[in-house]
Amino acid sequence: MTEVIRCIGLTVRYTAGLPWGEPPFSLRFFLSQRARSATGKVAGTNPGSSLEERMSLSKKLFAEFFGTAWLVFGGCGAAIFAAAYPGLGIGFLGVALAFGLTLLTMAFAIGHISGCHINPAVSIGLAIGRRFPLAHVLPYWAAQLSGAFVAASALYVIARGKPGFVLGNFAANGYGAHSPGGYTMQSCFVAEMILTFFFLFIIMGATDVRAPKGLGPIAIGLGLTLIHLVGIPITNTSVNPARSTSQALFVHGWALSQLWLFWLAPILGAVLAGLVYRVFFAEKPAPSSHAVAAKPEYEALPGTAAGD
Repeated sequence: MTEVIRCIGLTVRYTAGLPWGEPPFSLRFFLSQRARSATGKVAGTNPGSSLEERMSLSKKLFAEFFGTAWLVFGGCGAAIFAAAYPGLGIGFLGVALAFGLTLLTMAFAIGHISGCHINPAVSIGLAIGRRFPLAHVLPYWAAQLSGAFVAASALYVIARGKPGFVLGNFAANGYGAHSPGGYTMQSCFVAEMILTFFFLFIIMGATDVRAPKGLGPIAIGLGLTLIHLVGIPITNTSVNPARSTSQALFVHGWALSQLWLFWLAPILGAVLAGLVYRVFFAEKPAPSSHAVAAKPEYEALPGTAAGD
């Protein structure tokens, strides 16, 4: 938890241009890689370009912060306040739609700025699929965790305003006794991995250069809705480690002890999807007309999306 809090603080300091101080272990990789830009040029050879890249990354991190906050506030807020409202509760269908709509609206709002990952599993999956620079994964994670935590804090403040307030599960994810349907750890792990696999697969396909333009957010938002319709009875649906972490930090106890599953299973599913789409479905580069073919950019610079 200390590592998460330090990442949150450093994200704010980075985007504000303040001194970093000593970074936590989880961000040292990024600091060591920040000397290289996404195009493979060494920072310092073009100081103006380096400053521009840093400002661009800051905008992306702010976008991820607000996008993830909206996802948690809208999705988890619907589960906490509206799902079981007496006589008018929205139930599983309403919560599923709330999560799908938060993603759909943010995809249109910030997709052109940061890509609208708002999910650590999506960021690492896209990096494995070579659609996103690997060196930007940890900063994105920090921004996403920060936004999720701020949104969960707002939900907690609002929820406490009700007379007779009881925290309950606070829309946290769980398995075993804390699964809505009482599903075992193994069942929950498999469900989260499969659901995240298809979520990332949908994202990779809907944002492919060959896909119909402008319709990606709709497919992705509806995909997340369907995923929640399947997953809510099993785990309360995570497929997003930031969303799980923010709620677990307030529930404590069992939620924190089970949090590992809602990091590991979604990340494994996303990594597998990134690999499968890259290997079997990615557009192949056009053959070179030169006698000796040069490697395409995405092979020459692992972890960088072609054309970035």
